[in-house]
Amino acid sequence: MYGSGYVLLAFIQKDLVEKLGWLTQGQLLDAIAVGQITPGPLATTATFVGFITGGLPGALLATFAMFLPGFIFVAITHPFLFKLRESKVGSGFLDGVIYASLGLWAGVTWEIIGAALVDPITVGISLFSLIMLFGFGLDSIWLILTGGLAGWLTGWLGR
Repeated sequence: MYGSGYVLLAFIQKDLVEKLGWLTQGQLLDAIAVGQITPGPLATTATFVGFITGGLPGALLATFAMFLPGFIFVAITHPFLFKLRESKVGSGFLDGVIYASLGLWAGVTWEIIGAALVDPITVGISLFSLIMLFGFGLDSIWLILTGGLAGWLTGWLGR
């Protein structure tokens, strides 16, 4: 409704990588990548992070904890949401939440780009992927597989 779950990446990156040190920036990028190639990317990412930080119990707890607040929030606010949207002040508030979410999303996207593009090879793979995706409409699964193969080959060949 207000952006996507990826708005949370700004908070995850700040807390789990910078403040607590539970994840490295690379592990966070891995979690996002794993989430993108599986159904339910946010649940998969949360489960992956939980597993890295706490093994199987951490994965189960992270998955459960990811869904519980949303269920509670929707149960409590659903009766009031439509009335809030009809109000001029309430509608302005909800619009502000949307714009703030977009800003958070843009900021974390910029940070992820900086962490992922570490050398000419990663920049080249990214540019190739953008051209193939937006210029030619290539299905993203082929880009993921090709990028994975290119990364594996460069690692195997020693860059």
